[in-house]
Amino acid sequence: MQNFPQSGKVEWVSFRTETRGEVTVPNEINLDAENGIEGDHYKGKNHKRQVTLIQAEHIAAAASFLGINTIDPVLLRRNIVVSGINLLALKDARFQIGEAILEFTGLCHPCTRMEQNLGEGGYNAMRGHGGITCRIVEGGEVRVGDEVNFIA
Repeated sequence: MQNFPQSGKVEWVSFRTETRGEVTVPNEINLDAENGIEGDHYKGKNHKRQVTLIQAEHIAAAASFLGINTIDPVLLRRNIVVSGINLLALKDARFQIGEAILEFTGLCHPCTRMEQNLGEGGYNAMRGHGGITCRIVEGGEVRVGDEVNFIA
């Protein structure tokens, strides 16, 4: 249960400065254990949902269910897109992503905005593919291209 075939990789990072606001897509984000993502509207509000992650492979699956080629991650409103590692295998575990250490706290279910953002059927296309929520155990920079590794 603690063996992974490979490290994951950060493909995309984002945050929003205000609720329902525009998504900012930098090349790196700073995670703070007390306050969450620097600059994010969620900063300091919910320590079990400081960071949301989704797998690139699940984005591709949802696109397939919708009959389209791709989905812009901006529409999904998650903070980090990773590839190459099964996020659900990190349940109740800690893992390192870039300089930061995160702890899996739950599933990130789709919201009704998926119908608005992805069109009819968007909510159901994302069911089971919405990603995970995490608490920041140790802060640090997370950059596009960083590895994602399980901590034993």
